[in-house]
Amino acid sequence: MFERFTDRARTVVRVAKQEADELGHQAIGTEHIVLALLRDDGGIGHTVLRACGIEYDAIRATVAAGDDAAALRSIGIDLNAVRASVEQTFGPGALERAEPAERGGFLFRRSKLPTRFNNGAKKSLELSLRIALSLKHNYIGTEHILLAVLKEERGSGGRLLREQGMTYDRTMDLVLTALKNAA
Repeated sequence: MFERFTDRARTVVRVAKQEADELGHQAIGTEHIVLALLRDDGGIGHTVLRACGIEYDAIRATVAAGDDAAALRSIGIDLNAVRASVEQTFGPGALERAEPAERGGFLFRRSKLPTRFNNGAKKSLELSLRIALSLKHNYIGTEHILLAVLKEERGSGGRLLREQGMTYDRTMDLVLTALKNAA
C-alpha cells in the first residue's frame, strides 16, 4: 500500500510520527496525521484544511491538552484559564513535563518504546487507499489521507475537524475542486 503514497503523503506519515514524539505520545493517532497535514505546506490536504480555516497552532494546542480538555470543557472548566492561572502564580512553564534524571548502569537504562500507529490511524491509512481507488486514482495523496481521517469516525483527528465544522461531503467537494484546479 505504501508504494502508492506520493512523496508528500509519505512525508505526512513521517511528520505525524515526529508530532507524536514531540508531544510525548506513545502512539500515532489521527490527530497527529491532521497536524502533519497542516505542516505539509503545498499538499492538497493542507490547502483544503487552510481553506476551511483550520490552524496548526489551534489544533496542536488541543492535541497537546489531550482528551482531558474535552472532558473538563463538558463540565464547564476552561483548561486554558486554569493553565494561565497556574503560570501566573508559579511562572511560565510550570505545567511542562519534567524529564526524569538520567541514571547510569545496566538496570537503569531507559529504552524508548517505538511509536506505533493506533487503530484509528491504521484504519485511516487503509481508508485512504479505498478513497483513492473510489476516485479512480492510482496514487494516495494528502487529499486521500485527509478524507480518510474525516471518514474514520472514532479517531480524534476527525473529531477535531468536525468540531471545526468540516464534514466529509463538503471536504470531498473541496478536494475535487482543488484537484481540478491543480490539473
